[in-house]
Amino acid sequence: MNGVDIDNKVVVITGAAGRIGSEYARAVAAAGAVAVIADTSEENGRKLADEIIANSGKADFELLDITSKESVQRLITVLTERYGRVDALVNNAYPRNKRYGARLEDVTYEDFCDNVGTHLGGYFLTSQQFGLHFQKQGYGNIVNMASIYGVVAPRFEVYEGTRMTMPVEYAAIKSAVIHLTKYLAKYFKGSNIRVNCISPGGILDAQPVEFLDKYRAFSLSKGMLDPQDLTGTLLYLLSDMSKFVNGQNIVVDDGWAL
Repeated sequence: MNGVDIDNKVVVITGAAGRIGSEYARAVAAAGAVAVIADTSEENGRKLADEIIANSGKADFELLDITSKESVQRLITVLTERYGRVDALVNNAYPRNKRYGARLEDVTYEDFCDNVGTHLGGYFLTSQQFGLHFQKQGYGNIVNMASIYGVVAPRFEVYEGTRMTMPVEYAAIKSAVIHLTKYLAKYFKGSNIRVNCISPGGILDAQPVEFLDKYRAFSLSKGMLDPQDLTGTLLYLLSDMSKFVNGQNIVVDDGWAL
């Protein structure tokens, strides 16, 4: 991306073995940074790291459980010893239990708390621990992944006629991620730490045609996005081009939320 300089930066991407995270890792490495693939899936994570390295990029894989303080602290220690610094954290992991995605009337209190706790709680924990490390380091950058459903109310009509729904946990989590971002940006004021988030629209993943058509009707051109459509915004937030962008939520949704 023209004008974006993140060469040799050490960028931790949680959930980097997944659909969006893997594109983030490829984009970060292509821009010259070290893509640290932090994930619970060792097989997929190492495979992605090998792919990036085979294409002349810089990548590492490290096991990470975002709900474990010990795991997060171990990652920070390993990377600091290896590289002497950590430049940025991208909170992209998407933890959820096997019952996630049920309709409102079928969601139990226990499942709601479990899913909110692991996802939002994990983002809190990683941001807390990396933020404290960044304070000692003298600088740092955190990018959180939120969603348009953290910005606008669900459009349940686009799910009609399908087996899909918009999980209530997701709305609660992603709206909270946006405000957590603002909280952290303000809390770390004067510490040379930036905290921002990206709210993407829907991402293509073999959804039924009837859903895609209804979704596209609210969009201004493309409709559902590809993961690659988000990488430019991430690179911007990781670079000095955005050095005075702090506490912000950038919506990338093809105008869907208008």
